[in-house]
Amino acid sequence: MRIDGHVHFVGDGSNGSGCWLRRTSLLDRIIEPVVKAQAGIFRSSQKLGVDQAYKEKLIALIDRSSLDAVLLLAMDYPYDADGNCLKSKAKFYVPNDHVLSLAKKYSQIIPACSIHPARKNAIEELERCAEQGAKVLKLLPNCHNVDCSNTRYRSFWEKLSELGLPFLAHTGGEFSVPVLNAKFADPRILQLPLECGVTVIAAHGAGKSGLWDPDYTADLLKMMDEFTNLFTDNSALASPNRWRTIPALLDPKIQSRVIHGSDFPIPSGGLGPWIGNLLSRADYSKSRKIKNPLERDIFIKKAARFKESTFTQLTELIY
Repeated sequence: MRIDGHVHFVGDGSNGSGCWLRRTSLLDRIIEPVVKAQAGIFRSSQKLGVDQAYKEKLIALIDRSSLDAVLLLAMDYPYDADGNCLKSKAKFYVPNDHVLSLAKKYSQIIPACSIHPARKNAIEELERCAEQGAKVLKLLPNCHNVDCSNTRYRSFWEKLSELGLPFLAHTGGEFSVPVLNAKFADPRILQLPLECGVTVIAAHGAGKSGLWDPDYTADLLKMMDEFTNLFTDNSALASPNRWRTIPALLDPKIQSRVIHGSDFPIPSGGLGPWIGNLLSRADYSKSRKIKNPLERDIFIKKAARFKESTFTQLTELIY
């Protein structure tokens, strides 16, 4: 199967999804129309609500692409180390049950649950989600406030390993979701889950998002030499701020451990890769004519010389 291994759901609870979306700051109100335009729901969401409009558009985009499915990500709230929910620190929330229910209705959806390991019911929720069909666990350690190598979470990682669910973990900088602890962007905090036998996918190649972010890609590649159960993805790398991570992931020794992801609905375009001489002028021009953002991202990644295996690698890990 050809899978986009990094796709978000965005909803406002308007269709009973339980999703939650914060629109408080001026920046939120500036970014939201951009995200809606990228998702193709700017007008339809006003009539249908964000939940319904986003779902319908996403299914249509998948069907009109060369993909078989997408990994759709739930989004838990952040918590402190004592298991207290930090809802006021969150920007959006997507319940596990909503993603699981969509996957039961649409074969194009593969569900990824999101469970903070400090939750009082973390292991029970993990078992429940796995039983209901979740194929991956997704967290943003720097935004969810998770020190993944805290030994109090060992039993959680051991259960994840026992269930055979890979762990998709954000690595590197972030600006679209509030960062609660910037130190947790470092992929080296993933050592404990790896030692527990969890298959870990370090999203974004641990590269920079903002100009002043640390670049952890070299650290990630060293870890990949040590841990055969460590993978990465190329999500959001077709962008003006993350394209610099691409060359390191094109190394033939690394490509077999790279998973394709778009990070939809984060905008994907060829300007950054073209500026970095990773796309020819002709390919950049072609990319601008592709209206489907999922297919545009595929075109850019292939033109930048990611192999076909990156589109099918996730299939081998979850089935």
